[in-house]
Amino acid sequence: MRFPFASHAAALPRPARQIERCGRVVSVRAPEGWTDAQIEAWLDWAEAEGFAVGDGDPLAEAMAGWAAGLSGSDALELTATLLLGLAAPARSARVTPNVLTLSDPGAGERLAAEGARRRAGRRAAGAVEALATALASVSDAVSRCEGPRADCADPASNPALARAALAARRSGASDADILRAIAGERFDSVPLPLSPPPVIVALADRAMIASGAPDALMAAEAALEGDLLLTFEPDDAESAAGSARAPAVLLSLPALRAISGPAVEHALGDLVRLWSRALSADRASSFAIGLGGLADLILKEGPDDAASRTAQLAGTVTAACDVAPSLFVDDVEASLRLGLGPLAAIDICQTGDGEVVRRLNPALSTAIRRAGGDIDSAERHLFGRRTLLDAPGVDHAALRAKGFTDIELEAVEIALTQVDALADAFRAPVLDAGFVRDVLGIEAAEGDLLPQLGFADDAVSLTQAWALGEPDLAGWTEAPEALKQILADPAAFEAGLRTVVEQVSAAPDAAPTLVDWRTTAIQAARLLGDAAREGRRAIRLQRAAPPAGPLLSLTEPEETTRQRRWEPETRAVERVVEKVIERDRTRRKLPDRRKGYIQKAAVGGHKVYIHTGEYEDGELGEIFIDMHKEGAAFRSLMNNFAIAISIGLQYGVPLDEFVDAFVFTRFEPAGRVTGNDSIRSATSILDYIFRELGVSYLDRSELANADADGLNADGLGAGKADDGELETVPAARFISKGFARGAAPDNLVVLPFGQSRVAPATVPAATEAVACPACGDFTLQQRGAGWTCDACGAAPSMQG
Repeated sequence: MRFPFASHAAALPRPARQIERCGRVVSVRAPEGWTDAQIEAWLDWAEAEGFAVGDGDPLAEAMAGWAAGLSGSDALELTATLLLGLAAPARSARVTPNVLTLSDPGAGERLAAEGARRRAGRRAAGAVEALATALASVSDAVSRCEGPRADCADPASNPALARAALAARRSGASDADILRAIAGERFDSVPLPLSPPPVIVALADRAMIASGAPDALMAAEAALEGDLLLTFEPDDAESAAGSARAPAVLLSLPALRAISGPAVEHALGDLVRLWSRALSADRASSFAIGLGGLADLILKEGPDDAASRTAQLAGTVTAACDVAPSLFVDDVEASLRLGLGPLAAIDICQTGDGEVVRRLNPALSTAIRRAGGDIDSAERHLFGRRTLLDAPGVDHAALRAKGFTDIELEAVEIALTQVDALADAFRAPVLDAGFVRDVLGIEAAEGDLLPQLGFADDAVSLTQAWALGEPDLAGWTEAPEALKQILADPAAFEAGLRTVVEQVSAAPDAAPTLVDWRTTAIQAARLLGDAAREGRRAIRLQRAAPPAGPLLSLTEPEETTRQRRWEPETRAVERVVEKVIERDRTRRKLPDRRKGYIQKAAVGGHKVYIHTGEYEDGELGEIFIDMHKEGAAFRSLMNNFAIAISIGLQYGVPLDEFVDAFVFTRFEPAGRVTGNDSIRSATSILDYIFRELGVSYLDRSELANADADGLNADGLGAGKADDGELETVPAARFISKGFARGAAPDNLVVLPFGQSRVAPATVPAATEAVACPACGDFTLQQRGAGWTCDACGAAPSMQG
């Protein structure tokens, strides 16, 4: 009895779904188990086949229209298989229609030319992007230049433009392109999508390839640089080349078993007969029927005797066809329409509310449960515990020792539920930049934070596996003994099943064998020789994708004089040149324990607190400004202004520049200054702040004013000196006992050396100030017939 595909499709619930397309929303009816990605793949197929996707039930209409074009009598059943997700029209691997024989004299030249074309196509996208970036740098070098337009557009006057233009020329830009970029023309280009080139089918002598003859090296170079399917028998070469013109369909064995139950072989035979009639309706000499999800079906039924079960299923397919079909259909789009993919430990699925999540592969889950394994343990190994509690290497205790508090630990724990890499849980915005800088002592959190905190790579790797899991089940220690080999390498298990299918397939398996991306031609030739000696029907090598990210650590080469070494000596001509000094733009970090002072004063009755922070050498590195009882907006502005000044100081801006820019600024509050022994009047808060910093750190005594009686908010005074003997001052007034931690003795004093002393009141003052020729002070006094200096005690002889 024929399997009732149409009855199952009629009873299948297909609720309405809203699918977002390019600029519009499409309402479709699809089975509940289909993901949005599956439905979109079917809609893409319908549009590619020329069926309008509009209102109503566009998916069913497109499927019915396509099936009606194949066979009228079986159209209803064909449409049912499409709606049930049992089959999807597919395309066989694109191959060259003609077979290339490696023994031909011109085969080497043809392979070399084809390899060169494919290399150029593969690298075209990167070259276009690099050229666009180089020309954009030329335009930026002109727009960012400050000066006359003619000089900015002249490479001889604009060094940045000269460097950018030279880089653009090296990237392949013509001088005309560079001149247009200088004029402001933008070079915006989008590389065209490159379709994969067809596979080259080559025929070689098995003995020559196995012995490592020159043909093997020629085939290896072509296989790595192009895409070569190497066969050893003429029939295999012709069948592989003919698959380019053969119609194909991909079947879903897991979906078929879900609706047929244990009678999967009976349903498979009817399904293959139905599609073989449809595919051969146009008198095609051959066709391809792919067994999608074969590994999933074997695992769900039990992998104890996988080879015999695979041979039984493959025999059922070939027995149901009048013409021996190819049993390999590697169409990624068709697999997506059926919800199939390569066998892997982690499966991506969509929940009922539309959320895309990761889960343990259902087929592997069934196999593990049947073998007595612990599913929860497998999931913990794959997806981790999502916490650092009791983690090996980096746990809460280790992080607390580095300065983490409950606030940061909570933020990290929340981030662990959302990230895929441990380093992402220790980056902004999870951790505050101020915490990383001030508490952890890391100025710029670039790269992974944990190694910068002193955690070893092994500890970080263990914590990554504990918290976020492993990419596969290869290292799962609790794996059932019967499944260890399958779980360690699911791809090898799937390849073994394809080897069994190849024994009854009309065409050889054209699936590529991935090799390391660094594989050389000699290594590839050895792999081809091994395949020839093993008796394989065909082999196709393909380099794996290189690791993501930069693979080289490159730095700008230092300027050398090698090119000038052999230049003839020329007579030096004195001329005036402009010297450009490149200043280090890195931020100079302040010490964790820093010294400074706090100055309290009032400007026009408004209290101002200035806090300073210094480097070890006493240079100013930061300031803080606090206002007393001012508005929140004004206080915030002053606080952020102080932060900006501090950042400028730490990046090397001279304090002189800030002082000259902000003294004499005028705004309220202004006027009399109290609480400062050097500054008695200021025209604004900023004027007072930078007068104080200039006097204290730059010895800018001209900014001080000591006599406020003769001053107003607009002027400066010369100040007056105190009378009397200068006294020593305790050092505790200037040295912080807490900063020194008791290292400075209590009996230190600051001596007033270097200052001139005032003559005692008993000595009559001279009527005229005379400079001492010994010390230069105007303290030379006449004592009887001679002269004596009150400052240094010298008694020079004065004449005249």
